[in-house]
Amino acid sequence: MDIAHMNMDGTEIARRDARAGAETVSLAIIGSGGAGAMRAGEILLDVAAKAGFFGLMCRAMGPQIRGGEAAALLRLATAPVSSPDDHFDLLVALDWENFSRFAAELPLAAGSLVLTDPDEGEVPAAISESGARVAALAMKKLARTVPGGRVNVIALAAAATLIGLPVPLVGEVLARQLGRKGDAVLAASAAALALGEEVAAALPPARRLAPPPAAAGARWVISGNQATGLGALKAGIGFVAAYPITPATEVLEWMAPALAKTGGLLVQAEDELAAINMVIGASFAGTPSLTATSGPGLALMSEALGLAVASETPLVVVDVMRGGPSTGIPTKSEQSDLDIAVHGLHGDAPHLVLAPNGIGDCLFTTQWAVALAERLQTPAIVLSDQALGQSRAVIAPPPSPPALPGRLLATAAEADHYQRYAVTASGISPMAVPGMAGTTYVADGLEHTPRGIPSAQASDHHTQLAKRARKLEAFDYGAAWADIEGEDGDEIALLTWGSATGPAREAVRRARREGLMVRLISLRLLLPARPAALAAALAGVRRLLVVEQSHGRQFHKFLRANYDLPAEVAVLSRPGPLPIRPAEILARLVPWE
Repeated sequence: MDIAHMNMDGTEIARRDARAGAETVSLAIIGSGGAGAMRAGEILLDVAAKAGFFGLMCRAMGPQIRGGEAAALLRLATAPVSSPDDHFDLLVALDWENFSRFAAELPLAAGSLVLTDPDEGEVPAAISESGARVAALAMKKLARTVPGGRVNVIALAAAATLIGLPVPLVGEVLARQLGRKGDAVLAASAAALALGEEVAAALPPARRLAPPPAAAGARWVISGNQATGLGALKAGIGFVAAYPITPATEVLEWMAPALAKTGGLLVQAEDELAAINMVIGASFAGTPSLTATSGPGLALMSEALGLAVASETPLVVVDVMRGGPSTGIPTKSEQSDLDIAVHGLHGDAPHLVLAPNGIGDCLFTTQWAVALAERLQTPAIVLSDQALGQSRAVIAPPPSPPALPGRLLATAAEADHYQRYAVTASGISPMAVPGMAGTTYVADGLEHTPRGIPSAQASDHHTQLAKRARKLEAFDYGAAWADIEGEDGDEIALLTWGSATGPAREAVRRARREGLMVRLISLRLLLPARPAALAAALAGVRRLLVVEQSHGRQFHKFLRANYDLPAEVAVLSRPGPLPIRPAEILARLVPWE
């Protein structure tokens, strides 16, 4: 096919995105599995951080280990970003082998630039139909001119040059990563970078980043799964048992060496049933404990979670959600485990359900979940998802959650009259550590008396049910239960949770810049429901838009069951794997103006 070039003089400077309030460039590097697209994206994100920018890198891939599709989806900006943009400004195709599998995840616009290697197949019709500009870059042939040269390094240099990242800084990051591979490899990468930078000068111009802010401040480059692990460690988790499962495995991979450095222990269990029961045992022995899984694993853990509720044993389950049901789409994101997290335990089993609303918030929310579980002696389920867990971001260091007292422990003075499940005003009873004289008690799934003796008496059952519910309902969760952005007088609100918060937050900010007064409410504490708090947050709101990523509108149904909502409610709900983008949300808000 003919490759179209756009003739322009000079460099196209990135236009300011007036709606988002940040100068931003979005680019994608795609290729078949093993082509190096993901590594190139990771390097660009690291370079952006070193240069003073913020950024976000999402992953698009199939379930194949090698040979499948792979795409690094980046958005770089001069201010924090928490959501992919509406389209990509630059697409670099190392090959087109499996493009059809994720074409829908790569929206382009008329001004977008696509770099294609003419030796790696025809440009797909979807690219031509998008109106994007297409330019040829013989990356494979160029790489062969450099002894030991790699195609993805050529692409990396060209992309950095086009969007305005300093190639010398790319060289520094690449050298640090390849340092152990010897001088020959370093020389080859340096030569390939220089060649890529040189050929990029002849390419059509692309959208470029504006200079970063002068006072850049501290930057972290971290994934949501890593932030989850760090939050667990900061909260004092000392034991982890889990079975690997996509997309939660990186939580465990990060925590294994980090936990060992703090004197803790991580055990790879034979399955999720064993993992949750190991965690219950470790917590019963006095060690704050956690497991990480995804939807299928959470389903297996539901019976044991009921045991933890009945025995009032604190623990945390991190569910990094993926598309379901059953095996579903393991490498794609969805918010469809809400129902099982809230309702999946049999009987009246009050427990905590929390959800981080950003990559940095994975640290905050996990740390808070551990603290709440320990204080309230109950299981906490943290609903992250693939879009948060496996994405990496350049962020400012997140804040710490409010400090809470730790586990209420029995004392020696209580030994003569110790009641493990004593009925208290708060519902929280002193918990003994095994081995403490005079405080031995039974902790099983049977209903019990305040001393822990199994009982089938209605009075004991009613009393303990009320006690377990009261300690969660009466607790003061403070302001961390939700993130609220807006002002008094806003008559429109957008209500969301989890990873849907990123695009929702950007849509609200765009709307406010257009004069539409919209309030954002993102729930971090999903269970127990806080009807009085949400009523206060919705004061004055007449119209409400609920945004979620599920097919069955699980979040909307949860809200209807637990809250009084405004008279006019609309829902933007779509299952994965396609993310909800800011423009879609804004399009639903504007007609209400």
